[in-house]
Amino acid sequence: MRIGLVGYGHGGRFFHAPLIATLPGATFVGVVTRSPERRQQLSTDLPGVKAFDSIGQIVEAGVDALVISTTLKGRPALVLEAIEHGVAVVSDKPFAANAEQAQALITAAERQGSLLSVYQNRRWDSDYLTLRKLIDAGALGTITRFESRVERYSPQAVGNASGGGWLRDLGSHLVDQALQLFGPVDRVFAQLHYTPEHPTVDHGFFVSLTHANGVISHLWGNALQNSQAPRFRVSGSLGCYTVEGLDGQEEALLAGKSPKIEGEHWGAEEHRRWGWFEQGPERERVPSEKGCWPQFYRQLQAAVVGQGPLPVSAYDALETTRILDAARLSAERQQVVSTKIE
Repeated sequence: MRIGLVGYGHGGRFFHAPLIATLPGATFVGVVTRSPERRQQLSTDLPGVKAFDSIGQIVEAGVDALVISTTLKGRPALVLEAIEHGVAVVSDKPFAANAEQAQALITAAERQGSLLSVYQNRRWDSDYLTLRKLIDAGALGTITRFESRVERYSPQAVGNASGGGWLRDLGSHLVDQALQLFGPVDRVFAQLHYTPEHPTVDHGFFVSLTHANGVISHLWGNALQNSQAPRFRVSGSLGCYTVEGLDGQEEALLAGKSPKIEGEHWGAEEHRRWGWFEQGPERERVPSEKGCWPQFYRQLQAAVVGQGPLPVSAYDALETTRILDAARLSAERQQVVSTKIE
């Protein structure tokens, strides 16, 4: 697979380029960026990877797929441009500003016959994969409540989230995980938090999802939280699974590590980050599955040559966007919003 990247900001530089550059069997054709500063960063980070001025230019160089990693404000237009060139397209998250915009991109891709996916890499987090394994094995019994949090103290992030706030940005991951684990949502309730300096860009959220199967998902995100609660707490009829901290792949990539450098150790969590299974007075450690963000690109590579499904369906991303729309509406109205499809 010949693949190109559009955008070399924080996401493109740290969460896409290192994985693309170390993907076996793939050719990293180049990066579309006009910024002199980012071109210099690219030449330092990945000598030999070429910089291009436009999507048209990199398409002329020959690509099978393009990854669009820019801010949400201009991303849909770039996704549409890439689709019109007939290549496979990966959009960063959040997929779109609203469900109408998301549907328009899907319609354009289907009309053109282009593959379209969304980078929901946190489906391959260590803690999520471990939880998925426990649920599939029936270890927790009938799930009643799912609690999911990503809370940190990052004042520099306030006002800078993609898509108008943390609900749309971080919430894209948390809602996607909840939908993958427990299926369709019938009702949504949400609360958003703002600072006086940024009264229109939320820095924190709480979202309650009532799934069609009866599971209740409670999701929190916050950029100004000094004390962290568990990443996951999942209650079932046979016990509870709790895990703290964040998957280590983000930290590793920011530190300049890569799957190629780390080899079989990539995605492995230290024993102290393993979760707990609790049932009454009994408490035992649960070994964590290895996180594997590279799996997204492996599946994309297979899909491009017709050997498997896309790693993330654009329709999954559309449903996530629809739920996020409902969450914002709920926060504005201060009431529960129905999302049930009759």
